[in-house]
Amino acid sequence: MRKNHKDFVEARLHVKVSSTEALKIIRELQELSQNELAKKTGISQSNISALEHDAIEMGKNTAFKLAKALHVHPAVLLFPDYDVQAAA
Repeated sequence: MRKNHKDFVEARLHVKVSSTEALKIIRELQELSQNELAKKTGISQSNISALEHDAIEMGKNTAFKLAKALHVHPAVLLFPDYDVQAAA
């Protein structure tokens, strides 16, 4: 039996992650160590570790430095769980 495309419901994958989790995920996807990211940003490895473990908050300036080094928009780090459809 062949199904019509109208028979399927589009999957919605949305996992809530924090800024710190987003940082770690993006860094790991790019196969960067904390030390390598520290060299690219000028942010110490210990501060990157603290950010990733939610021991310190990520400020705007820090997010901009990290985003530039990771080649992502700062909003990806500052607002990783922002849902455009829910906000509309």
